[in-house]
Amino acid sequence: MKQLFGVIGDPIEHSLSPVMHEAAFEHVGIAADYHAFHVLPKDLQGALEGVKALGISGLNVTIPHKVNVMRYLDHIDPLAERIGAVNTIVNDDGILTGYNTDGMGYLEGLRPLLDMPLTDMRALIIGAGGAARAVAMTLASKGIKELYIANRTETKAGELAKACKPLTATRSLTLSLAQARLMEFDLVVNTTSVGMAPNVDNLPISLEMLGRHTIITDLIYNPDETRFLKMARQKGAKTQNGLNMFVLQGGLAFEKWTGKSAPRDVMRKAVLEQLGGN
Repeated sequence: MKQLFGVIGDPIEHSLSPVMHEAAFEHVGIAADYHAFHVLPKDLQGALEGVKALGISGLNVTIPHKVNVMRYLDHIDPLAERIGAVNTIVNDDGILTGYNTDGMGYLEGLRPLLDMPLTDMRALIIGAGGAARAVAMTLASKGIKELYIANRTETKAGELAKACKPLTATRSLTLSLAQARLMEFDLVVNTTSVGMAPNVDNLPISLEMLGRHTIITDLIYNPDETRFLKMARQKGAKTQNGLNMFVLQGGLAFEKWTGKSAPRDVMRKAVLEQLGGN
């Protein structure tokens, strides 16, 4: 009998997780199906009860359920607890455990670009939503030297900075101050949707003060090179889009579900083919 996995969200039609995970299951030889389930916020509790009743082996969780889903789980991993969001659920004989693989997926993808230890780096996170929390908390827990949070809504930046302070030196900035001090940062992470298709001409912040040594990453992968990344690359910075994070967080989820090594190259290829790339 095939195992069943899936992703829940609202909306969910855009999700590339089914393509990615079904390619992984087929490659590894696991008899499993993976489906996208459209779950409205009002139906979230019932959906989690259904996971137990139907014996669904595992779930990915996407917008807008990553925070609210936590109240319906039996256990929550400590990192997910610190982040305050869950993107992966493992069903172990009716016991639902929540994890967050977003931050570790981001960090795993970032490591090849690093030419200094995290403990010597200053990072700027643009945004203060769920993705920002995952990246910021993970970097903080891994000992990054200094962390700065800039967001359009300054109070949200302050809240995330306060949450990270017990782990590392953290403060919030206005977007204008972040732009003015851009040369001071070793790593800049855009966690917002600014620059995503179809609004591809928008920038999360100005890059006028960008230093050549800075690594610029964008969690967007459609388009594969945002205007933000293109301008940074033209200024000599190292750049990376969000495809690595998407594939690697998916690989970590796959490993939690199956106990087997994820075929990350196969997963990446499936996503690229779906996006029309190579």
